[in-house]
Amino acid sequence: MKPNKALVIDDEQVVLDSVTKILTDENYEVDVSLSGQEGLQWAIGRDYDIVLTDIRMPDIGGMRVLRDIKRAKPSLPVMMITGYASVESSVQAMKLGAADYIEKPFTPVQLLKAVASALEMASTQEPEEQELIHKEEMIKVLERASSDSEFIANLLYHGADALEEYELTGPERLAVLTGDIGWIEEQIGPLTPIQKKWLEQRLSADIW
Repeated sequence: MKPNKALVIDDEQVVLDSVTKILTDENYEVDVSLSGQEGLQWAIGRDYDIVLTDIRMPDIGGMRVLRDIKRAKPSLPVMMITGYASVESSVQAMKLGAADYIEKPFTPVQLLKAVASALEMASTQEPEEQELIHKEEMIKVLERASSDSEFIANLLYHGADALEEYELTGPERLAVLTGDIGWIEEQIGPLTPIQKKWLEQRLSADIW
């Protein structure tokens, strides 16, 4: 049987070394990257069965890595690697399309169990539609965010939970929460300067 191939993206070499050893000992093929941007390029341009990515990295955050991988390869499972301070963000990521998350420090058993579960889920579930489905709902969110400071604060601190009252898919929510102006304009047309300004603020939000 062909071994599963994993890509691990994390800015800590010790994490890359640990995950590599655990997975290779179980006959996985493993590539690693210290850069979120490089890892994203590899994930899209090469063939992998699963991607594990840190939630917080200096160059590009795990949420954007998740978003762009899912946009290009909807069926590729993405697992989040997180420290204690970012667990809430990783829980949010699961609501937005991540297969699972694992908290550092982790044991080999915990990692292998999570990876196996993510692979199993990917093999049995249909990937979520990546095109915009709920245009009117998206417009409502953008219009509200351009004038409602309390709503903006809720989006910043509560992520996907702040959008529960709106009928949006995971990819649609993720586009809003990561400030994906280009994709949103492709789907619904030009945004107003106020809408763009708010979405640009999402790009610098520490939580992502």
